[in-house]
Amino acid sequence: MILVLRALGVGDLATAVPALRGLRAGFPGRELVLAAPAWLAPLVELTGAVDRVLPTPGLADRPAWPGPPPEVAVNLHGRGPRSHRMLAGARPGRLLAYRNAEAGHLAGPVWDDDEHEVRRWCRLLHWYGLPADPGDLTLRHPPPAAVPAGVTVLHPGSKIPAKRWPAERFAALARTLTARGHRVVLTGSTDERDLAARVALDAGLPPAAVLAGRTGLAELAALVADARLVVSGDTGVAHLATGYGTASVVLFGPVPPERWGPPPDRPRHRVLGAADRDDIDRDWAGSGGVGTHPTLTGIEVDEVVAAVDEAERAVRVSGAIAA
Repeated sequence: MILVLRALGVGDLATAVPALRGLRAGFPGRELVLAAPAWLAPLVELTGAVDRVLPTPGLADRPAWPGPPPEVAVNLHGRGPRSHRMLAGARPGRLLAYRNAEAGHLAGPVWDDDEHEVRRWCRLLHWYGLPADPGDLTLRHPPPAAVPAGVTVLHPGSKIPAKRWPAERFAALARTLTARGHRVVLTGSTDERDLAARVALDAGLPPAAVLAGRTGLAELAALVADARLVVSGDTGVAHLATGYGTASVVLFGPVPPERWGPPPDRPRHRVLGAADRDDIDRDWAGSGGVGTHPTLTGIEVDEVVAAVDEAERAVRVSGAIAA
């Protein structure tokens, strides 16, 4: 049995898909168990790489692993030492992980802070002689769900306040896109329902357009898979759009797209955010690092509208080539 640790969120799981599929290919015939939060199970199933989920809400001193020691444990969670020690507590035959002397793990490659999250885990597998294709991000289409198709999804929230583009700009964007014929809906968690409702009210959208807190993960995946367009910050919904090839515009800050953005060779996914960030980050940190990151406040509505046009143009071009 192969035990893999990735006890994080939607975007984290989506960026680990190439590595999970590499493990599936590299260990054929073995059961692949993913230690991850139980609520991620519907999305884990859509990777097509995992046999079952070991419910794991986060890092602990020992994994909740009741069976015999796994043949191999793989740390796709972080650099260690805590995640390394958690997996070592399962007494695996081998531990595949980044080098971490504090955890007593001296094998593996050296961690690179500036590496893109997808390539980070593929490089780990490559170091151990296992296959992994960073471009293998496509998710399986979810089962049918009672969600609208062909809509434009705006996702104004984020668990991290610094990653939230101002709500009034989302409302202005919603008004502009609605006037252009888009059917706009607003997504988010239950905690973000009030935010989504405020954006809808300011944009003149009906209450039915607010889907925040009304979709489970499987329904959200189905919504994004069949959407016309997604506009969001750097959060899980953006990674779902990449996984389904849905046109998207992703607004970045404070983390740069070079670490978490969609593949740059896919023009239907557009990214916005300041390229020269050092002074911005330094000034923001110096002011206390509170509120929306200045990289995001620097993005104007007309820039997002232009990026929407570019993403949709790329979809039309790719459709014409396919035809």
